[in-house]
Amino acid sequence: MATIDQQFVEYIVKTLVNNPDKVSIDRTIDEKGVLLSLEVDPEDVGRIIGRRGATAQSIRTLLRALGTKNDARYNLKIVNNDGYEPAKHEDKEEVPTEDEEAAIAAEEADIEEDVDGDDESTVEEGSELAKKTRQELADLDDLDI
Repeated sequence: MATIDQQFVEYIVKTLVNNPDKVSIDRTIDEKGVLLSLEVDPEDVGRIIGRRGATAQSIRTLLRALGTKNDARYNLKIVNNDGYEPAKHEDKEEVPTEDEEAAIAAEEADIEEDVDGDDESTVEEGSELAKKTRQELADLDDLDI
């Protein structure tokens, strides 16, 4: 049976995606708190992350509010289930410069347009842009916000 936090995230996510039947949320508890791992259809990942990560951050903010009510610390991880495994970095996390952040935001906006179907161009699966963006999204998931 799903807990209230899983049901909460599931409700929000299923209203945002095109394939609600492919939404799954795994819950694990460790010393850092409760980790909710969200899997959606690869086609819907852009909808969950949103432009510049705004939608994902909003979901995390709502989870933080739920955690305040329930005396728990929640973290949301959006799992990339399209077969791509990002490299794990053991060293200290690097903070991007303002120029790098602007470039990342521009790339994410271009990718978001592709997901929404607003732009006729597509990003090839094996392209450097796709690999770099996936890595950056994986790094964002690892942030403890």
